[in-house]
Amino acid sequence: MRKLVNSIAVMALALTILATVTAQPPRRPGGWEPGGPTPRLADGKVDFGGKGVWAPIWVLDWADKKYVTEPIDVPFTPAGLTLYRERRANDSKDDPEGFCLPAGVPRYTGTPYPFQLIQLPDRVVILYEGASHMYRVILMGARHSADPDPSWLGESVGWWEGNDTLVVDTVGFNGRTWLDYVGHPSSEKLHVIEKYRRPDLNTLLYETTIEDPVYYTKPWTTSFKVRFRPGWEIKEYVCLENNKDLVHLGTAAPK
Repeated sequence: MRKLVNSIAVMALALTILATVTAQPPRRPGGWEPGGPTPRLADGKVDFGGKGVWAPIWVLDWADKKYVTEPIDVPFTPAGLTLYRERRANDSKDDPEGFCLPAGVPRYTGTPYPFQLIQLPDRVVILYEGASHMYRVILMGARHSADPDPSWLGESVGWWEGNDTLVVDTVGFNGRTWLDYVGHPSSEKLHVIEKYRRPDLNTLLYETTIEDPVYYTKPWTTSFKVRFRPGWEIKEYVCLENNKDLVHLGTAAPK
């Protein structure tokens, strides 16, 4: 059974109620059995679905070896480094996710809430349990709009590299999300390329390349593993319910 618990104020001032499950997934990459061969669709491509959910680790810092495959020396611009240091100095009190705003892309994959991928002939839909309980549509084989409306999740198009790798290209962000809890910033110029692989039944290999000329001098890539939990289902999650951290913080939602 999954239960709601209050976030720990010292550790996550800006995060609210966490959805947890009695048997917690591991907090570090690896540490589980493959569980069987990679499931595939009739056309031979990887099936990222199945009866269960993907249960991410909680990636507090997308550049820290404690959470990701390899440590990253983030290539900040002067503006990016200044903003990052400000957020670290105030303990991430303005983190939008703490105010129940969408976690954004790619951060949703690193929040401690399950998600599901639903594959259709012309699109992939990702259902996210946590934060704002949102869904994301990835149009397969499509092109980006000439001028996409800025949004929390951006505009995503996808394609396959062979039968094993789903590639997702996302632009059109509103610049209001953080990349992670520690405050790596993003702007409206954020461009994210994600790669999803499933080498066995229980493992998702997730890789993302982050490009944002406002805050980073060059693109940087990070990756980690996500565990499949057979038999689990997405549950209802209402972030605003009993959100005590807003009282603790004593601040208005960031704009």
